[in-house]
Amino acid sequence: MADQQPDKLIAKLRELANSYDALTEQMNDPAVTGDRTKLTAIAKESAKLAKIAGGYRKYQRLLDQAEQSKLVLTEAGIDQELRELAHADYEESLAAAKVVLEELKTKLVMTDEDTVDSLMLEIRAGTGGDEAALFARDLLEMYTRYADRRGWKMETLSVSPTELGGLREVIVNVKGEGVWRALAYEGGGHRVQRVPETETQGRIHTSAATVAVLPERQDVEINIDWSKDVEEQTMRASGPGGQNVNKVESAIRLRHIETGITVSMRDEKSQHKNRSKARRILAARVQDHYRQQSQSKEAAARKLMVGSGDRSQRVRTYNFPQNRCTDHRIGFSGNLQQIMAGNLEELINELTAHDTADRLAAL
Repeated sequence: MADQQPDKLIAKLRELANSYDALTEQMNDPAVTGDRTKLTAIAKESAKLAKIAGGYRKYQRLLDQAEQSKLVLTEAGIDQELRELAHADYEESLAAAKVVLEELKTKLVMTDEDTVDSLMLEIRAGTGGDEAALFARDLLEMYTRYADRRGWKMETLSVSPTELGGLREVIVNVKGEGVWRALAYEGGGHRVQRVPETETQGRIHTSAATVAVLPERQDVEINIDWSKDVEEQTMRASGPGGQNVNKVESAIRLRHIETGITVSMRDEKSQHKNRSKARRILAARVQDHYRQQSQSKEAAARKLMVGSGDRSQRVRTYNFPQNRCTDHRIGFSGNLQQIMAGNLEELINELTAHDTADRLAAL
């Protein structure tokens, strides 16, 4: 059984299990326990490797059980009942080991994703005018239904509606277990083909919206000095037609000096609330900027099929006349009505499987 498994994968799992053991020893070292900063860093790294190390050892135990059962089968003179029991134990151990190894494959390449339980989901209307804004609204409703199915929490941070009920732009925070692993692949250009609500002659139009997905990590990797690294401007918030919503300067515009990334927030009447929301969005965008920079060489080398988050990339088409939703990265087609109702599980599982295979090939 062991000889049939990819040597590179097993070697990597063994290496990580050994690293976990080394970290555990370090945490018992008086020189480390006396240094709180160092201890915290080691504890975090140890926690990331714990499941992989435990899974690898379980896999090895199951292989050992299979080998023991195999030895019994080779013994001469054993009765038929014992032989059947040994054979059953051998098959069960191999089957269980295979399941554990498949789980380990996912854990191995998705460790960082598993630690992210909060993200920013940004949806913007693209080409197509009012119909594009209506499509952006429909995408938000689709993700909201999926989040409800998963038991996640959604908080609207910024929204820009149109007179017809569409959305020029909306930014929501999504929190819950597994949010990043599930939604990371949604980033990109989404295209819709349908007869718009505004169409009087029944013609099919093609419109678009863009989706960006930014992880909001609890252990912030990019430290922003809000007084030095960011320029802040305040202004009066205004409503439709330019009417003043506020007599005070409650709207906030932030610009991260080094990257040039900007965020404007005017949804709240309170300047403090607008600033707080703007900072959360800016921090997520800056983190994502540096994360993509650091991963660009690796991503180019392995030519990842999914998960790039490139907003210019057309990732999916929603064809209403044919009731078909097609993800162009993996060639998957599914029932559009079901997908718009928030039944995204099959599509996301396919995307995850392809991404996992690509990452394993790049190990």
